[in-house]
Amino acid sequence: MNISVTKAAKQWGVSRTTIYQKINDGELSRTADKKIDTSEMIRVFGEPATNKRTEQSVNTSNSTSLNSQNVPDCTALEHQLALEKMKNEHLEQQVRDQKQLIANYQEQISQLNKTLEKANASIHDLTQIRLLEFKGTDLEHSDHQQQSPLEPEPLSEKEAAAAPTPTKRKRWLGFWF
Repeated sequence: MNISVTKAAKQWGVSRTTIYQKINDGELSRTADKKIDTSEMIRVFGEPATNKRTEQSVNTSNSTSLNSQNVPDCTALEHQLALEKMKNEHLEQQVRDQKQLIANYQEQISQLNKTLEKANASIHDLTQIRLLEFKGTDLEHSDHQQQSPLEPEPLSEKEAAAAPTPTKRKRWLGFWF
């Protein structure tokens, strides 16, 4: 069936300019009497809009009763979705807080490591100084023993028994006890 451009524009819900552009581009053909075959219009534009509207109105009336039943379901789903979004935002905030806490702990660890390194260096220096002092006093003590010109005469058995027994003094890190 052949129809005019104006009638085709009305049935398919497109402008006449659009139809003429399709004809000029070669996408749509016309007959010798300047009319368009409906099969050509269906090929290019699909089913006519008037047919679609009729089908949509039938489908709409059937789905209206179904939609009225789905309204409470949709409201409940929207409420649940909003609740889940709030939970998600709360969890994201907790993650940000935990990341900040981790960063603070890492900074504290870094500062404590620096302090520990300084303390270890101080302990090492102090140990070296004490060791040198100990070696110095040990050398002085051995020099005094070798340079002592007067050695006491050995005591007789009676004198040794009567004499108090000397206590040994111990030396610890350069100090005598």
